[in-house]
Amino acid sequence: MKAIQVWDALEQYAPLPLQDGFDNAGLQIGLTAEQEVTGALLCLDVTEAIIDEAEREGCNLIVAHHPLLFHGLKSVTGKSYVERCVIKAIQKGIGIYAAHTNLDNAQGGVNYRIAGKIGLTNLSFLDVKSAAVPAGSGVIGELPVEEDERDFLMRLKSLFGIQCIRHNALCGRKIRRVALCGGAGGFLLPNAIAQGADAFLTGEVRYHDYFGHEGELLIAEMGHYESEQYTVDIFEEILRARLPELRTVKTSLNTNPINYL
Repeated sequence: MKAIQVWDALEQYAPLPLQDGFDNAGLQIGLTAEQEVTGALLCLDVTEAIIDEAEREGCNLIVAHHPLLFHGLKSVTGKSYVERCVIKAIQKGIGIYAAHTNLDNAQGGVNYRIAGKIGLTNLSFLDVKSAAVPAGSGVIGELPVEEDERDFLMRLKSLFGIQCIRHNALCGRKIRRVALCGGAGGFLLPNAIAQGADAFLTGEVRYHDYFGHEGELLIAEMGHYESEQYTVDIFEEILRARLPELRTVKTSLNTNPINYL
């Protein structure tokens, strides 16, 4: 299995042009295009422990959701975890590939997966992208049956293993129309309001974004990691469908850096 076949499989599903302008999806650290892939470790974040896990599992490729490299490095001395990961990956001959906002924005991507877990139907993008394929930021859909706010939040906690869900004041509203965006999706709150959402869910929201929406809709933060944890399942499904002979390993590590007391 050549590395170029893995890139192609992922990019057929989530083309790189779908990524947002700030992003750096794609190949981060080589393998060369013709190099053989011994296995792909699938994860959300790249850390030193993830690279060690890839080596233990006999995988010379890591496929991650979050890019290790967002910005250019002026030196690689090992002073930061990013630099240490670069050094370790190169020393161990492990390539790193990231599918980030291109996977968020793809039809059937990260946000569709969250919606599916919640049970939303009649899905559409919150903010449609001009692209050759259907794409956009966030999704909005409907629950089969309306739910009380508190019941809805408690179900989210159970479904996604959320230890602490932050939200605005409960007003006794019924939840039927739900907008969402995995990760840092607070920028889509105006879209959710404009499209008549009863609730807006995302991984994280800025403090001041909560103001001015009292009684307007339920705003809830699931946690960045918690909202995107099923990305590895999408990677696995893409690669198994397109490259069934490729050995894939889902990480056994929880890389969420946030803890709760």
